[in-house]
Amino acid sequence: QVQVVESGGDSVQVGGSLRLSCTVIGVADSTYCIGWFRQAPGKEREGVAAILKGMSDRNTNTYYTDSVKGRFTISRDNAKSTSYLQMNSLKPEDAGMYFCAVRTISCGTLWRNANVYNYWGQGTHVTVSS
Repeated sequence: QVQVVESGGDSVQVGGSLRLSCTVIGVADSTYCIGWFRQAPGKEREGVAAILKGMSDRNTNTYYTDSVKGRFTISRDNAKSTSYLQMNSLKPEDAGMYFCAVRTISCGTLWRNANVYNYWGQGTHVTVSS
């Protein structure tokens, strides 16, 4: 049984930083895609970043939505089956519930499409206050 568990959500001030973690349990092959999505109240779920990491760092592909480029960094430790989303210079519009999702094959240009992911976590909440 596959489990996806997020953690790290918190309340921070504008300009602050948070690191979210996503641990994947039960997927034997580590060459899967991990996507981070967020959803603010009244808004659609939005793809924030994704990472596909092969057997070596040379085979790592990362994807970001434009609004977080330069501020967010997605990474992955395959040995720990964990992905991280480092979020810096947080803005009020970054607030929301953040979800981690797993696609058991490559994500590529489909990474921001929530429908292509096989497994989802329960989410972790991020609040950004001024």
